[in-house]
Amino acid sequence: MLIEARDLVAGYAAPVCGPHSLTLACGEILGVTGPNGCGKSTLLGALAGSVRIFTGTVRRAPGLRVTLQTQRQPRVDGLPVSGSELLALTGAVPAGLPDWLAGRVSERLDHLSGGQRQFLHLWACLQAPGDVVLLDEPTNNLDQDGVEQLAGALRARAAAGAGLIVVSHDADFVAAVCDRVLSLEVRR
Repeated sequence: MLIEARDLVAGYAAPVCGPHSLTLACGEILGVTGPNGCGKSTLLGALAGSVRIFTGTVRRAPGLRVTLQTQRQPRVDGLPVSGSELLALTGAVPAGLPDWLAGRVSERLDHLSGGQRQFLHLWACLQAPGDVVLLDEPTNNLDQDGVEQLAGALRARAAAGAGLIVVSHDADFVAAVCDRVLSLEVRR
């Protein structure tokens, strides 16, 4: 088991989500769905160790390496950072990028479209050394080709032994790529 959460209640100044229990095994893709405000992103943050846990437990395998992709892309306007440099920062390589992005990886991030930047950030997260990959609304800004390429990249990463948790409102995407789904409700 890579991660196990039991009766987890997490949030910031006050609880936002929970109690939730889940497990994640090597090679598994777990989908997390639910309405806005139910705590999907907060749950990912708690699993990554960046959000306050009020009650319950999160157990991680010893030495577990976690990568987290959030919905908020860093602002890149005016920064002379290329896609290649972003990948190098995370230990990712451009090999395997879709053709529509591979030829542009040497360009500055602020010269790429929102969908191209989104996919590059996802690629950096997926290819970085890690045992668990947490993705928050990864299909945002992606066109259909990008979504299909992402689905293939997720399956490949799982086949290589990583565990993945994917938060998404895209029910078709979740059904197509996830082995199991955890549906959250708004905390009352």
